[in-house]
Amino acid sequence: MFAIIAPYKKFLIIFGVLSILIYFGIYNLLSPEKMLPIYSPRDINPELVDSTVQHIGNDHKIADFAFTNQNGKVITQKNYENTIYVADFFFTTCPTICPKMTDNMVWLQNQLKNNPEVKLLSFSVTPDIDTPEVLKKYAQEKGVDDSRWNLVTGDKKDIYYLARKSYLAVKTGKPEEMYDMVHTENFILVDKNKRIRGFYDGTNLDKPTDDPKTKNMKQLLEDILWLSENQ
Repeated sequence: MFAIIAPYKKFLIIFGVLSILIYFGIYNLLSPEKMLPIYSPRDINPELVDSTVQHIGNDHKIADFAFTNQNGKVITQKNYENTIYVADFFFTTCPTICPKMTDNMVWLQNQLKNNPEVKLLSFSVTPDIDTPEVLKKYAQEKGVDDSRWNLVTGDKKDIYYLARKSYLAVKTGKPEEMYDMVHTENFILVDKNKRIRGFYDGTNLDKPTDDPKTKNMKQLLEDILWLSENQ
């Protein structure tokens, strides 16, 4: 039998190699590589974007900021330099969605405890109430890891300005309501280049969402791990 196929040995080897290459080529076409979009204001529902930035279609990045965290330390972009992070907007006295959002952020913190490339950032939308001392007490009660998660307070107008124009996090009302913001359940994923890579329902651990542009918490974790390996 070997004598019969010997003249065709080279052909069979080439055929075998080509078959393997074709198989993996078809497999890759049917299983495209994971990608994450880079969001700009023009990609988002206009209700969530301040009118002054709705025209921006490229190169949207989170603006510089400086706020005080639960330990009385000033936190700026420098603290998140070359870091993937998740941002949200909350307040400590919120009786509705905030407790669930905080619990899910704690879940995320625990899932990423061995990943030093990822941090968390929560902005208080009632900074006049949420002083550093109040935030510290809240952080201790919730199990916040100070080394990777900052709860920040500061000038109300600065926080709301950042929410509307940088994080695209809340619905824009009338001009006179600019600083009368009602926070949303959105978690925002920001990459190492200060670009928005996704929006996530901070109250939803694993259920499918109605909005294709909004994912759940487990999808957030998956996207963070992908970014860690690909950025």
